[in-house]
Amino acid sequence: MKTPTPSRAELARNSGLYRVAIVGAATLKGKEVAEVLDARNFPAADLKLLDDDESLGQLETVRDEVTFIQKVRAEEFRNLDVTFFASDPECTRKNWRIARDAGSAIVDLSFALEQEPEAVVRSPWIERQLGQALVPELQPGPSVVAHPASVVLALLALRLQKVFDVKRMVATVFEPASEHGQKGMDELHQQTVNLLSFQQMPKTIFDTQVAFNLVSRYGEQSVPALSTVESRVLKHYERIVGKQALLPSLLLVQAPIFHGHAFAIHVETDRMAEVEKVAQALAGEHVNITHGAEDAPTNVNAAGQVDIQVSVLPDAGQQNGFWLWAAADNLRIAASTAVECAETIIATRPRGKIQ
Repeated sequence: MKTPTPSRAELARNSGLYRVAIVGAATLKGKEVAEVLDARNFPAADLKLLDDDESLGQLETVRDEVTFIQKVRAEEFRNLDVTFFASDPECTRKNWRIARDAGSAIVDLSFALEQEPEAVVRSPWIERQLGQALVPELQPGPSVVAHPASVVLALLALRLQKVFDVKRMVATVFEPASEHGQKGMDELHQQTVNLLSFQQMPKTIFDTQVAFNLVSRYGEQSVPALSTVESRVLKHYERIVGKQALLPSLLLVQAPIFHGHAFAIHVETDRMAEVEKVAQALAGEHVNITHGAEDAPTNVNAAGQVDIQVSVLPDAGQQNGFWLWAAADNLRIAASTAVECAETIIATRPRGKIQ
């Protein structure tokens, strides 16, 4: 009698590896998650790429293997251990419960689930900095990836507060077009081209001119509004830090850049802050202190890097104050956060559907 060929799910289960899906695999965040899974050698026996109708059949390379993007359907969530939602918020809201009920852990990069009662906004970087241990759960709620700007601000604030009594922290964060996905980057590109050729500029995403411009508010038709993103950064900061660090004053500015956050942060302490001591306080995991003009932080040299690039500058008018100029790859930090959330979940959670 011929022995039945085991299914891919059975092979994954028997090998001790995991079955993973990325919903929104063709998005900027989805592609970044796939890269980070590969870079961190995530123990996945099978990786499903799922997306909407626009990307169906599109070929992608995953771990040197060519695969194609499949349609998001209920049956695709069967026997999954982890599902990353890097899709638009509407797709996440429509499908996350289906994935959860099929037994999958949920990691949300779309922010769609941040208001769900059982959801937890997470940043493993900050959890390690605070010495927090993850409590094992049989069926954990969705892990919502903390906004990358909130992760950067929280990590810097916590490091400084261990050494200095921080009286005030004021941050201007320069938002890249890639936070609006590929459509945001395409609109910035087309605005730039059309402006130089004296043609009408598209404004579907931002509802205002962002090419060759800095704005603190989008047009009325833009969703989400820049003020909504600003509010999200502060809320996520509070949810990952709690009362452990001072809440900064924040201004979010849309910059005419495609990729990477930049930060201008002014910090006031209780005593004179020497640049070298500030640099020593900030240095550590995920923070790269730069010193010379050649390697000063920019959104260009931060691209593809998981570390935050930071330089410390004296405040010429205030001895108790100093400036931090920082840059970070927003997509890489979001994807790294998502994958680390998944790693901590699978380390404490049994696989398969919970009865």
